[in-house]
Formats: sequence, structure tokens, C-alpha cells
Amino acid sequence: MNEITDVRAREIIDCRGWPTVQVDVWVDGIMAGRADVPQGRSTGTHEARVLHDGGNRYFGQGVRQAVSNAMGEIAEAVLGMDVTEQRRIDQVMCELDGTPNKNRLGANAILGVSLAVARAGAEVCGLPLYRYINPLSRVLPVPLMNCLNGGKLTANELEIQEFIIMPVGAESYAHALQITTEINEALRELVIEKYGILATNTGDEGGFATPMRGIWEPFEFMQRACEAAGYRAGFGDDIVYGMDCASTHWFDKDRDVYVLDDTDYDRDALIDLYKQVADKYPLGSMEDPLDEDDIDGFVKVTAELPQTQIVGDDLFVTNVERLKLGVDIGAANAMLFKVNQIGSLSEALDAAAFAYRHGYGVQVSERSGETEDPLISDLVVALDSGQIKTGMPVRGERTAKHNRLLLIEEELGTTATYAGHSFHRPG
Repeated sequence: MNEITDVRAREIIDCRGWPTVQVDVWVDGIMAGRADVPQGRSTGTHEARVLHDGGNRYFGQGVRQAVSNAMGEIAEAVLGMDVTEQRRIDQVMCELDGTPNKNRLGANAILGVSLAVARAGAEVCGLPLYRYINPLSRVLPVPLMNCLNGGKLTANELEIQEFIIMPVGAESYAHALQITTEINEALRELVIEKYGILATNTGDEGGFATPMRGIWEPFEFMQRACEAAGYRAGFGDDIVYGMDCASTHWFDKDRDVYVLDDTDYDRDALIDLYKQVADKYPLGSMEDPLDEDDIDGFVKVTAELPQTQIVGDDLFVTNVERLKLGVDIGAANAMLFKVNQIGSLSEALDAAAFAYRHGYGVQVSERSGETEDPLISDLVVALDSGQIKTGMPVRGERTAKHNRLLLIEEELGTTATYAGHSFHRPG
């Protein structure tokens, strides 16, 4: 019958030790699907609301109320439904919540059930999740490897959140991991040589937490690391670079300036700085280069950096309505895909489909607060998106995603295609 017969949830911890939600969905009396809800530290103001308990416990960050909502109101609403009716189940939960940003029940409660339902649906159909969502999927993504961390993800003075290497010249996902690991080890030696062994401590997503400042030094180090490892950086070569600027977090709204390495930049001056970087280094992708509400600025930076993919994260928050605003005027040309920004799988898939229809890329991403659940690895293949951000392969919550992609690549066999230089729109 494929009937949902039980929903169970619990409070677990993410990779930072903070509480998050895990949900089990039972079908015909058997536990069929489990999913964990990721959490972000660097979040946009337009994201769906994560429900926290408040009070003293875990400094107010507990999620027992979200767990209670998943096992209470939400469970009552979905019990008896066919687990394979993903869209209908997600719609029922969103209507039950009744708020635009899932303020009442919590996006973490709704998403936990939504993802567990998807896993359970795949299980009862006898399919891996990526194949259940898209029977024709075959593209393995280029990993955006965050090798130098800053911003809210690291205890250093580097404002830009992520400096990234992208192994576009690899022959497969397995080869991409080899390339980036070798470059990362070369980078480690360079960091030790200049800053000492303590500078190789890592941030939330596995990049080195060095005392570097500004924008030029991290690029110089990445370039030297590529050369030391025997790889070439350039469009058409082994590596292109990326950044997650997360510029909203270093934008001074009161003075209308961006403060980078103790220097004030207005919008035009900052775009000029980005253009200088792109003139010197192969800048393949840049996320949130401007404040989340500066949609006109996104139009300008997209037009002035034609070789660089401009990704909207805080700008779009995986939300179709916000994405429409960008598409209508040409703001950015890619969307970051984070399921917990919108709060249900169906809504996230709708946003990706809308992006594709309008020529935008889709970059699937983890959150800084991850668990060992590798669900986004299945999602990136299901979407044929060609690009994934899931951190350097240095801790279990990151390696779980990479190892799942290695397994998927093995399962796909000769039908698998590595996105490579076509990562923006591999389809």
C-alpha cells in the first residue's frame, strides 16, 4: 500500500555539536526512510525559519519543539498517505504550517519529514534516491573545494568566507578528489612554511583557517599550491577558482560600504576589485559578491564578469519567487541550492527547475552545520547540476558526501559523465 504508518523524530547534533532534527518515516509498519536536517551559520535573512526552543538549554538552540511538531501535527496530517506522493505530502505540510516562511511549525520540522519521505519513497520502489527522483540522471558534479576559510565559518580576520579550487579538468569524480587532495596538501606545506603548523587548523567546512587578510594573498597561495602539485590553473586547464564572498556579512548598511581588509569599497569599487582578480586569475564562480538586497548590483556584476558564474545564495535562498526577481532583470546567472533554505524538497526542486528553464546554473550546497547524512550527493546527481559545494574531504560529515558520490559514480558505470568544464550547464 506504501502507506505512511508512523513518523518518529529526535534531536541529534550536527558537526559543530549543535542540536538539529532527524526524522524517520515508517511505511506499512517498517522503517523505510531517515534524514537529517542541515543547519547554516552564515544565513540569509530571507531563508525559511528554523525553529529553536529558546531558553537556557543549548543557549536557546535546542530543537525539541520542532521534533514535537514533526511527531505531532505533521505526523497526524501525513499518516495514511502514499509515501510516493512527495509533492502532495509537501503541500499538505506547508498548508498545515500556514505561514510564508514556515514560522509556525519550523522549516527544520517540515524539511526533516520531507526528506525522510523521499528516502522512504525510494526505498519502497527499490531505487537509490537519485534514480528515484530522476530516472535519467547521469552527471557527476565538479566539487567546489573550499581550501581557505574565512567569514563566519572561521576564527580569523579573513572577511571572504571561502576561497575555492574547482578541478574542472578531471576525468571523473574520483580523479577530481585526487587532484584537490594533492593541491590541498601542497597548500598545507605552503601555509606551514609562512604561518606555522597552527595555521593549518580548519574552519567549519574544512578549509585552512589561516591569518591571511584581504583577497590577493589567498589567490596567490592557491596558485602556488596548484603549481607545486603539478596542475595548471586556467580556463581550459586543470583548475579554475571560486569564491563565496558572503558579502552581506561585511557590508556596512549604515554607511553603504563594504569593509574588506580595513578598506571601504562602494559597490562600483568592489566590482572593479573583482574584475582585477578575474583579469589575473581564472575565476570560474563567485557566490554572493554583493549584499543580499542589492539586486541591481547583481545585474551589474553579472554583466561585467562574463566569464565568471555569479551565484545567488542569500539573494535567492532557493526560493522561486525571489529567483523570478533575479531572472527578470538578469541578476546573477546561477542559484545556490540548499534544501533547508526553503524547507521542503518539492519547493527546492521547483526552484532548480525554474533556474534551468531560464538558463541559470544550479550549484548544490551543504551547510556549515552538517551531519553524516549524504543526501545532497544524491540530489546533485538527480538534478544533473554539475557542481557541488560540500567542503574539503577532511571530516566525516564532509567525506560522507564525497564517498557517496564515488559510489554513485561506480553504480552509473560507463553511463556516468563528469561535468568538468561544462559545470555551469552540463545538460
